[in-house]
Amino acid sequence: MSRICEVCGKKPVVGNNVSHANNKTRKVWFPNLQKVRCVDEKTKAVKRVKVCTRCIRSGFIKKAL
Repeated sequence: MSRICEVCGKKPVVGNNVSHANNKTRKVWFPNLQKVRCVDEKTKAVKRVKVCTRCIRSGFIKKAL
């Protein structure tokens, strides 16, 4: 199951947790993805997509009723 936003392409970011003692361990930050039923603009069909909350809030998708 891919963790990529189907609208903007946002994907997980990797880096390091850095402690006060400067110990470094690998860490992954995942985007806040939600499964949303939306209306496809071209075909007017309802489909389920994984979209980040930034795209939902910005109005890049039209939610199905």
